[in-house]
This record gives sequence, C-alpha cells and structure tokens, in this order.
Amino acid sequence: MTRPFVCGVDLDGVVADYTAGFRQVVADDRGVDPDSLPDERSWDFHEWGLSIEEFNRLHRLAVADLRMLATLPVVDGAADALWRLSDAGVWIRIVTHRLYVNWGHAAAIADTVTWLDEQRIPYRDICFLGAKPEVEADCYVDDAPHNVEELRAEGNDVIVFDQPYNREFGGHRARNWAEVEAIVVELAAAKAGALEVQLPGFEAGSDRLSRRLGGG
Repeated sequence: MTRPFVCGVDLDGVVADYTAGFRQVVADDRGVDPDSLPDERSWDFHEWGLSIEEFNRLHRLAVADLRMLATLPVVDGAADALWRLSDAGVWIRIVTHRLYVNWGHAAAIADTVTWLDEQRIPYRDICFLGAKPEVEADCYVDDAPHNVEELRAEGNDVIVFDQPYNREFGGHRARNWAEVEAIVVELAAAKAGALEVQLPGFEAGSDRLSRRLGGG
C-alpha cells in the first residue's frame, strides 16, 4: 500500500454507549426508573416520549452541564479490537458529530479527548463534523441511518454497527467489535494484499499503557 488503510470510526452508538448514558439523564430529569426507557428505541427516541425540542434540551443538558460525554460506558471489545487493527497498520480516524450543541463545543471536545484517553481508545486523528463523506476514509463504522445512507450514496464501504434503529440496512453489518474487526481486516487485506493482525489474547491491548506505567 502507498498509504495506510483509513478506517473512519464513529463514537456514539459504536464505541461509546450513548443510549445507556442518555437514559440515566432522561430518567433523572423525569424522576423515573431508567429501566422504563427501553433499549429498543428509534433514532428519534419516540419510544421514550421525546419530541425534537425535548431531545435537544436534554442533550444540551447532558453534554454542556452534566458532562455526559466524559463518563459514557465504552462498548465491549472496542478498545482491544481497535488496538489490534492499529497494530496491524490500519489508520484509525475518529469521526464524530459531537458539536451538535451550540455553546457547548469546548466541553464536547475536551470531554471526548479525555474519554478516549481514559478508555485507552487508539486513534491517529479525530474529526468533529457532520458531513462524513468529506473525511475520505477507506471504510467507515457507523450506526446512524442518515450517515449510512449518505456515505453509501458516495460509494463508500460502510460497516453498520447494529442498533435497533438501523436494522433496515443490508450490506456489511457488525453486531459487536469482533465482527467489526473481521470485516475491516477483510477490506484492508483486499486493498493491501495482506494484513497481519495480532490475535486476541496475545500481547498488550487496551491496557498496555497502564501496564507500562505500572512497570508490569
């Protein structure tokens, strides 16, 4: 390859569990049990009874005031899979539209970068933008229906990270990060001719920095 294989990776709903974090914010605001807000929800959260205006209010509260982006749970397996892909030579490019909230950009950017470091998520660069086809990656991992449609309309390879609100899409689909890793390896190998990936369980993964700092 004359240049690295670039994988554009979305955050919310792919690497970070936005639904879990936002559920707690909504439940606290309404004074209800978080379990009353179902996982099986649409992109617009109408199962949670949220209008567009109410979603915008609560999302702004979550990001700007409660700093939710700094504490979101990480999706199982994401960090280790991304480390193995990065070690194999895949260029990890974080692509996220987290500047959705006006007057909250400083908090969103700071909390995103801090979270990536704390969760040991490897990446070479990061793009905060909504127009994802402009990123020019070789493949993308995304969950948002509108992003999948726009990226594929431009001829991009998109791995749909399985969520209740994107089940209508065919093509590459991953239910977990092991499946994402396998598809990215296949796509990168097809372009490069070969790709050596560290097998799971061998050498350091997402904990390598902690072990080095601790002398382990």
